[in-house]
Amino acid sequence: MPLRFTASEKQLKPDARYGSKLVSKFVNCLMWDGKKTVAIRVFYDAMDEIHRKMGDKISPLEVFEQALDHVKPAVEIQSKRVGGATYQVPVRVEPKRQIALAMRWIIQASRGRKGRPMHLKLAEEFMAAFRREGEAVTKRENVHKMADANKAFAHFAH
Repeated sequence: MPLRFTASEKQLKPDARYGSKLVSKFVNCLMWDGKKTVAIRVFYDAMDEIHRKMGDKISPLEVFEQALDHVKPAVEIQSKRVGGATYQVPVRVEPKRQIALAMRWIIQASRGRKGRPMHLKLAEEFMAAFRREGEAVTKRENVHKMADANKAFAHFAH
């Protein structure tokens, strides 16, 4: 399914190395305190690390895209207040939000790993997600389990 971008994202330029708007979006999410060049360097160093570890079997961009695909949630939980009670209602996730959540979870998981440079932590998380392992994939699984456990309240979704 092709990605759909809003007006502000249409202005997003593809990155220099891969020509991908998805990479540009990820770099923008990775950026801290407006330091884009640092975020770009961290991302490209992570991709170089993936290339070193995986070899020529698969391109780092493919690992990145597959990792995002493996982390994207299909459903999530929203709190709905009905009567006096609050229910955890499972709802479908829009494609754009799926990508945003996947990026956010991968970055959070990478930042949560301690004691190594960020580009190594990011590369490890990408490769783990590519293999359907790692903290970001675990987060997705937990969200899906919560949605499954609360499917009795799905009729409250609007």
